[in-house]
Amino acid sequence: MKSGDLADRYKGYIACLNEQDWDNLGRFVGEEVQYNGETVGLSGYRRMLEGDFQAIPDLRFNIELLVSEPPRVAARLHFDCRPKGVLFGLPVNGKRVSFAENVFYEFQDGRIREVWSVIDKAAIQAQL
Repeated sequence: MKSGDLADRYKGYIACLNEQDWDNLGRFVGEEVQYNGETVGLSGYRRMLEGDFQAIPDLRFNIELLVSEPPRVAARLHFDCRPKGVLFGLPVNGKRVSFAENVFYEFQDGRIREVWSVIDKAAIQAQL
């Protein structure tokens, strides 16, 4: 897959998340996907994302930076939201917070097979 094609594929994945189109998540994510070194599988990955949207009703994934070098994508995602309660162990409780996630993906056969994610919890803590 070419760099531009992979970037477009990734943007489709982000659109799928923002639309909470869980029935189509498997078009973008492989059955045996790994998250931060742990095999969670497509069903576990979906549960994780659904939980994120339950905890953060106004969650929206915004691509701030995107680099595509097949078979990998690197992105900096920006979030500006109001989580309902505790978020990443921090008592946000409805307060508006902004933070970033630095995330790397590896694709295989057009679908995400590995995800490595680091969320800027310090930014959230500084706003509380």
